[in-house]
Amino acid sequence: MAAMAPREEWDEEEEQRQALREPLLGHLHSINLRRHARNSTSQIAIIGSNPCPIESLDYEMIESDLFNQDWRSRGRAAILQYIFLKWTLCFLIGILAAAVGFFNNLAIENLAGIKFVAFYELMLANRYWLAFGMFAASNLALLMFASTITSYISTAAGGSGIPEVKAYLNGVDAPDIFSLRTLVVKILGCITAVSSSLHVGKAGPMVHTGACIAALLGHGGSRRFRMTCKWLRYFKNDRDRRDLVTCGAAAGVAAAFRAPVGGVLFALESLSSWWRSALIWRAFFTTAVVAVVLQTLINICNSGKCGLFGKGGLIMFDVTSDSITYHLTDLPPVILLGVIGGILGSLYNFLMLKVLRIYSLVNEKGCAHKLLLSATVSIFTSCCLFGLPWLASCRPCPKKDCPSIGHSGNYKQFRCPPMHYNDLAGLIFNTNDDAIRNLFTTGTNDELHRTSILLFFVASYILGILSYGVVAPFGLFVPIILTGAIYGRFVGMLTGSSSNLDHGLFAILGSASFLGGTMRMTVSMCVIILELTNNLLLLPLVMLVLLISKTVADSFNANIYDQILKLKGLPYLEGHAEPYMRQLTVSDVVTGPLQTFNGVEKVGNIVHALRTTGHHGFPVIDDPPFSSSPVLFGLILRAHLLVLLKKKDFLPTCSRSGADASKMFMANDFAKRSSGKHDRVEDIELTAEEMEMFIDLHPFTNTSPYTVVETMSLAKALILFREVGLRHLLVVPKSSPVRKTVLNSSSLCMSAANISI
Repeated sequence: MAAMAPREEWDEEEEQRQALREPLLGHLHSINLRRHARNSTSQIAIIGSNPCPIESLDYEMIESDLFNQDWRSRGRAAILQYIFLKWTLCFLIGILAAAVGFFNNLAIENLAGIKFVAFYELMLANRYWLAFGMFAASNLALLMFASTITSYISTAAGGSGIPEVKAYLNGVDAPDIFSLRTLVVKILGCITAVSSSLHVGKAGPMVHTGACIAALLGHGGSRRFRMTCKWLRYFKNDRDRRDLVTCGAAAGVAAAFRAPVGGVLFALESLSSWWRSALIWRAFFTTAVVAVVLQTLINICNSGKCGLFGKGGLIMFDVTSDSITYHLTDLPPVILLGVIGGILGSLYNFLMLKVLRIYSLVNEKGCAHKLLLSATVSIFTSCCLFGLPWLASCRPCPKKDCPSIGHSGNYKQFRCPPMHYNDLAGLIFNTNDDAIRNLFTTGTNDELHRTSILLFFVASYILGILSYGVVAPFGLFVPIILTGAIYGRFVGMLTGSSSNLDHGLFAILGSASFLGGTMRMTVSMCVIILELTNNLLLLPLVMLVLLISKTVADSFNANIYDQILKLKGLPYLEGHAEPYMRQLTVSDVVTGPLQTFNGVEKVGNIVHALRTTGHHGFPVIDDPPFSSSPVLFGLILRAHLLVLLKKKDFLPTCSRSGADASKMFMANDFAKRSSGKHDRVEDIELTAEEMEMFIDLHPFTNTSPYTVVETMSLAKALILFREVGLRHLLVVPKSSPVRKTVLNSSSLCMSAANISI
């Protein structure tokens, strides 16, 4: 929370007014969340994008005379249109998110499948070096394409995008994170990056993709493309767009994991800072649409119309078993999995941050260095993946259809003789989804060797850390699930006959423990895993392992997304107050003098204040003769002042305007532009004569801003900011003149609330 800066210059007239207002201004302060420092966004410290200003979002409802008149003028039909539009947009978000998720999965399955078939044909012909060259070259080409479009077209598309979505829902507006080009680069880059055998996943980017779709639908039309229907203006505010982005993020999770309930809980537990029951209904409706559309599309693929590799399954690891039984003797290894997951997860987060800081030093040098880093990681990954199976021994095939070449499966021949398979190659030369499916499959306790599992775990753990931070769109979910499944299997092998649990079930619990240790989510992860595996019988064990791993990991560091959020420099308001905050009051953290405006203000003063400060909100004080003593009238936003200056509806004298503001302005004139786009005072041209004129700010001022007394603890102020989603908070003294001001503001707030109801 940054304090207001003083005005640099004052003219004579303003000094006289300031003298009248001094008793009030000595204690009245405004807490503003706007970041004044220039910073980078969207993989800021990871891929070194250009610095840009970060703005906060206005989630508070503006209750000025003009906006209240606009709401009162709307009839029942307009209200029904507004409600119908909300549900219609949620329906469209669900359809589009499901379609994108299905398209991503189909494209990755076919791209990676064609590559692996060509690789195995060369391996069967004993042309090993040529096979390696083809494998490494194809991986390099795919990753370089993803890195190039991300570096040169939209750096905001890099990474998973979950930290950016989380920051947005917390109130931070970073430019380009939801633009159309970011969405296109996110989709194409994710497909090619995941197909390049890099140790990454496609689930995380789907959260950002769903949020992009929702934000673009909620922009209220476009004048550029002549899509400006009158009723679309209802969503030209941050509050409604936030709700749509929340639904979009939930739809992205549902599309990635086919987990509609898990998607809603993920948005509630991990992303959104503000929630209400109506939003839960809309988010659940959106994810339900996703589930129905996905099932329809999957049924089409099951009929053989999606190509050779079109039956990958959209990350659905169906390992349902009606014969799962576990006893008290099975709990010790499960508890051990939770402890291991917490330790390995916290270490994973620690090492990843160290690697990302090193990557940032390289990426800051320019696009050429970003691409060079991507190429280095790709070649290193290809060498590791090709070399590791040579350390594994060949095993006899247990089935008639072994080994598998033209389709996914556990059995890959690699360099083995006929009717033999290399178990490590079966995990490596598959998509990550297929590798997880193989590890989760029950009844395969004897198909993987301990040495192969241990080698693959070390490689998966290291490659997962090294891969993230490369300038390309991909996520962490799938590699974390895969790494957890590997050591879960290994623990199952070590327990032997002392446990009744199948090794595939140990793999599921290992994934849950590693997710809890890295991402620190419990309820949403539990539901997502159950929906992934379609196995409700695992519920008690998954709950236990998640709680243990999160508890252990929390004693070392924070979750991975919060740490990446800080590394990127995106401001984030935590949901809890530090103990020292209870020892401070709000008056201890703000400074003055405060930048304010009169109810009727000179145009030159407004322009001067906008040019010399970066504040987004300005208290409006009524002085004599408009009131008997200085009184707080409300708060006016910078964006609204810019609209007034553009319209040039000025007054020749310092007096109240007798005209009806609703005849000169419409609420749509003050509608919020799309994310990251802001007007500038430098673009407004005013003559010397106009600078001497006045503007009546009363009709456009929010007469019920959130106001607290100076003795409120800083901890309570933090909770208020977080829970209500504020951007500005007015702090007033406890002296008697200001008590009238607080009462007036409260009365206005109550009156406006009654009007809204």
